[in-house]
Amino acid sequence: MVRLDNEKGAITITDEVFANLAGDAATSCFGVKAMAARGKDGVFQLRRESMSKGVAARLGEDGSVSLELHIAVDHGVNLMALCSSIMNEVSYKVSMATGVPVKRVDVYVDTMIIG
Repeated sequence: MVRLDNEKGAITITDEVFANLAGDAATSCFGVKAMAARGKDGVFQLRRESMSKGVAARLGEDGSVSLELHIAVDHGVNLMALCSSIMNEVSYKVSMATGVPVKRVDVYVDTMIIG
């Protein structure tokens, strides 16, 4: 949880807010099918309403946030270009929405969907 103080009061932002913002930004990138998570029997896709479960947010002592995203992608996309796009988009949208600097965005491609 991040607490931002100003002259009018305080704003508290939970980890889940960062996770939802990051998941929304990632799924808006071309080539991302869904957020992904690991279950007992392998990788499964997450629907939009549970998208934050494919994201881990860690708050640093310096007031920044680091994000870890697990995604499912379309078959045939350029993974380097896609991951670079996700890193830029997530970093921009999260920092603009919260005012908290994003230290790093790690993207894990857990599965590729054919068809």
